[in-house]
This record gives sequence, structure tokens and C-alpha cells, in this order.
Amino acid sequence: MSEDLTFDYIVVGSGSSGAVVAARLTENPKNRVLLLEAGGRDRNPWIHVPIGYYKTMFNPNTSWNYETEPEEALGGRSVPWPRGKVLGGSSSINGLLYVRGQQGDYDHWRQLGNAGWSWEHVLPYFRKAEHQERGEDEFHGKGGPLSVSNIRLNHELCEAFIAAGQEAGIKRNDDFNGADQEGVGYYQMTERNGLRCSTAVAYLRDAEKRANLKLETKALVSRVLIENNRAVGIEYSQNGNQHRAKCLGEVILSAGAIGSPQILQLSGVADGQFLKSKGIDVKHDLSGVGRNLQDHLQVRMVYKANRPVSINDTVQNPLKKVMMGLEFLFNRTGILTIGAGQAGGFVKVMPDAATPDMQFHFMTMSADKPGTGLHKFSGFMSTVCQLRPESRGHLQIKSTDPAEKPALHPNYLSTDLDRRFFVEALKYGRRVAEQPSLKAYISEEFEPGPSVQTDDQLLAHTRKKATTVFHPVGTCKMAPESDAGSVVDERLRVRGIEGLRVADGSIMPTLISGNTNAPCIMIGEKVSDCIKEDAR
Repeated sequence: MSEDLTFDYIVVGSGSSGAVVAARLTENPKNRVLLLEAGGRDRNPWIHVPIGYYKTMFNPNTSWNYETEPEEALGGRSVPWPRGKVLGGSSSINGLLYVRGQQGDYDHWRQLGNAGWSWEHVLPYFRKAEHQERGEDEFHGKGGPLSVSNIRLNHELCEAFIAAGQEAGIKRNDDFNGADQEGVGYYQMTERNGLRCSTAVAYLRDAEKRANLKLETKALVSRVLIENNRAVGIEYSQNGNQHRAKCLGEVILSAGAIGSPQILQLSGVADGQFLKSKGIDVKHDLSGVGRNLQDHLQVRMVYKANRPVSINDTVQNPLKKVMMGLEFLFNRTGILTIGAGQAGGFVKVMPDAATPDMQFHFMTMSADKPGTGLHKFSGFMSTVCQLRPESRGHLQIKSTDPAEKPALHPNYLSTDLDRRFFVEALKYGRRVAEQPSLKAYISEEFEPGPSVQTDDQLLAHTRKKATTVFHPVGTCKMAPESDAGSVVDERLRVRGIEGLRVADGSIMPTLISGNTNAPCIMIGEKVSDCIKEDAR
């Protein structure tokens, strides 16, 4: 075991939150910061080409490639859960959509007892992070490190989808991150001049030039070193060697909703009985670690087009494929700049929904899943996603080996509401597809297909085909001390252990209504100020 240097702060994970924390802490030249990333550098060129997420999301060199345990409600299927294992974390392999969620999501966090997390408290941190192409106003920032851009591909299918939504009674919304989320329109992306703007690009490129940041890649953390109920350092392996780094200030876990609770369990901070069963010394009995697991589930609705208008056709035409590459190379526009949804929308599906409870992701191509290749036919798809599921799951380490992936139990479709939702969501999706503007392009509904009609059949199809939108959160729950499931307080300090915080999507008490990347960046910005204030 080699003894490394001593630091003021150690940040574990360079993803959507961790890169932000490391960058902000190193703005003070007096802070010596160690940033540990289990993956490698973000040198794979497909990381930086927006549509390249199709090639990186399941690539073992850039993704952890987790899988859930067999899910009873999904017919015993295990669901792939890619998470970023590279500089920038999941912000380097995700679908690039920039969505904050609804204002009420954060007001709800405050109502749950988390002071300082209402919409008025988090909005300044969203604005601080952003450099908005649409310009600066009360909702948007201009001058932050994260580039947020408008879509760089105009496609007739997107216009048809938006028009069909309006024909179905949904209003048009040109800003899902403004005063009101509800409506149909175009998504914004985390892109800069047509290239992916991950947190590695946005925050770490400049931070790496600072002498007070030490970045170690291929560094797998095995545990937090805890003495007398205080985090005093970190233990990690790198290139077959074991290392220890000491910490005078704080250790900040930003390893994500899977990695952070895994590290806490390996460090002896979790349910005491469970830790003893794994032969781990109990440093602090904190039963909420790994519990409260939530994720967004979706079902794809796939349509065959009645003319060669989709990206499927372009990719299968050698000449058009070359032209697609040239357009990106010279103009940074076109098909290669799209993410996991060009157009979309937020709508109310269930009768008692006060705010949108479903998200559409509309894509001008079709596939069974990312990385498997596009369908041979001309096709496009629209996914329906439940924004605020009631189902709760958990995760647990399988052994004391930090390289062994934990057991993931999302417990999908475990409540009546969640099951009823997808029946109604698929009906809603069909209603939009049947409107004149979109119906004019459809020759056949490929999935669920015309044979799937009754409520029982729609639910059976959901069980067979539903998959994740890659948004696991909640496993290090932020909650008041009176909540038995609380892991961190409102300043994201781990309960019962001094000098230890968690800053990533795992702290979310409840899922936000949309994609989780932007909120994780906001969490990194907000906790950085908490750390600086507490140090003073």
C-alpha cells in the first residue's frame, strides 16, 4: 500500500456532479483537490459526436454496463443500465437532452423538509451553470461553462409530430425549461458548436490547467477511510497497485446513484446487520443507504413510414451516409448532431394529474435499443415515459470486492398507479399518432402493433418491452433526520460521519419530471457553495 499526498478535498467521480465540484473547489488556489475517476480519458471520438451515444452507451470502455436483477414485473427480464465510466461520467455517454424538470419537483423537495431546495433556491444554480443559446432571461443564464443549444437538424417528421400534438389538444411549448413545462416542441441539447458539451468539456478542461487539481483516471475507489466518525481519506486501486490519499477537509462522493451507495456500503456506512453479513466493520449504522431507488421507465412506440423519410433510410444509403458525414465535418449540423429525442413533450395522462406526468421522446429513426443498429425499414418512434413513478427499489453490494457490481432491484411496476399509467400512456401516444399531420407519414404501427388493443394486452406489452430511460436516483436520500431513510442532510453531509458528503443524483428524495443530467449539474454547483460556506 503506497501512501499518496494529502489533500484538502477528495472528489470521487468526474461525472455530471463531480466534475462541477472539482472545478469549483479548485477556483480557490489554496484548495488542493484530488479527483478520482474509475474510467479513462474521454478520447473516444464518438463521445464528442452527439449521435455517438449509440456507440458509447454500451461500450465497456466507456460504460459500467450494469444490469438489474431479474425483474418479476417485467417477466423476469434483466434490464441493462449503462452508466458513464469515463471522464465526464454519464454526461459523456447520455442522450444530451437538457431538461430541468418542473418547478414543483423542487418545491416538493422543500416540503419534504429539505431547506434550501425549492425552485427559487435551485434556479440560480441552473442559471449559473448555463451558457444558453436562447439568451439570458429570468430563467436562463448566459456565461456559464455548460453550453445549452437549440436543435441543429430541422426534420419534417419532427414538425409533423409537433403539429399532431397540437391537433390532439396539446399546446406548443418552445421552452420546456421556462415558466411552464407542459406542451410539445423541440428539446435543447448540451452541445457546443455541434459537439457534445459534457461536464468534462465544460468544467474540467479549464480546471485541469490549475496546479491545485490532481486528476487520477482508472482509479477504482475501494472505501472511504473513517476514523472516530470522520472521513480522513480514501483508498483506491490503480494499475494493479493500492493507494491511499489523506484528506484534511472533506471527501465528496459523486460516483452516481449506484457508485456512491456502493462505496458507502464498502466503507461500513449502511444498514448494520447487512454490513455484518458481508463481514464489513460497521462505522455507522445508516439503513437508508442503497434504498429509495427510483428510475424512469419507458415504452417505445415504433412506426413504419410510408415513404423513405427517416434516418433509417439515410444510414442505409451509402451516398447519403457520406453526405451526412460531410455535413457534420464542415458545418457541424445534420443527423450526427442529434441526441436521444429531437422533439418531444410533457403532458397529463392520468385523470388526477395536476401537472404533466408523461414525457414524449420523439426520434426520426427507429431501433430496438441503442447500439443494436437501426431497423432495416423506414421508421421512426415515440417513447412514452412515466415522470413520477411510485415504485421504489434498492441496491446492495454482493461482496467486499469494489470491482463486483452491486445487485440492482428497481422493483419496476410494483404499484397499481404505475401499471395503470402505461396502459393510459400507450393509448395517449396512439391518439397523437392518429392525428392527420403524423398519420400522413405512417403505413403501420410496428410496436405495440395492431394486435395489442385491450388494457390487459397493453400492460402485457409493457411488461415485455418496457426499458429504462437511464435515470436512476435516490439511493442516498436527502431528508430530515426524523426520516428513517435519510442518508444526507440538506447540505448533503452524510449523517453520523463528519467530513463526508454525497453530491450526485443519489441524493434526490424523489425523481424530477424529466431527464436527470441538468439537475445533477445543478447539484454539483449548489453543493460547491455549501462546501465553501462551511469551510469559512
